[in-house]
Amino acid sequence: MNHFELFNLPAALDIDLAALKAQFLSLQQQFHPDKAEDKDQALIQSSEINQAYKVLSQVDSRAAYLLSLKKQDYHLDQSISDFEFLQDAMEIREQLDDAQGSEDLKSLRVEVQQWMDGLVREFKIDYADEDWGEARDTVRKLRFFQKVMADIERADDRFLDDDSFDLDDDF
Repeated sequence: MNHFELFNLPAALDIDLAALKAQFLSLQQQFHPDKAEDKDQALIQSSEINQAYKVLSQVDSRAAYLLSLKKQDYHLDQSISDFEFLQDAMEIREQLDDAQGSEDLKSLRVEVQQWMDGLVREFKIDYADEDWGEARDTVRKLRFFQKVMADIERADDRFLDDDSFDLDDDF
């Protein structure tokens, strides 16, 4: 049974994330080790459910998983060779490094999401056309932007923590 079948979802890049989460919670409750007679088996099943949820909950890993179902997921760990993309990626990283506060990060988040939306459209076309080389390249780019988005969230958390710190606070 593949991850999509486990959660009763179509094997597609676009899935209902709310349905995924609802099915995840239902399966976790059903296979919770504390409720099972065979605790070892329940622990294995629970771990598999967690891993499948983690894969399907993010667009980059979901795209890579779709490629794996077609046996086309090799070399996904190779570096990106698209020079123009790499220049744009470097500029985005510099913007993140230069961000002075949450407002800067907000605009960067919008820009990164636009990139990701475009890459999702590209992946769908490449996948439908069985252009596996381009699909793999798109997954690499999606992974890059997923990492950037996580870095934006971490930076935003730091800014929020710094804003809440006041030297006049009583210790």
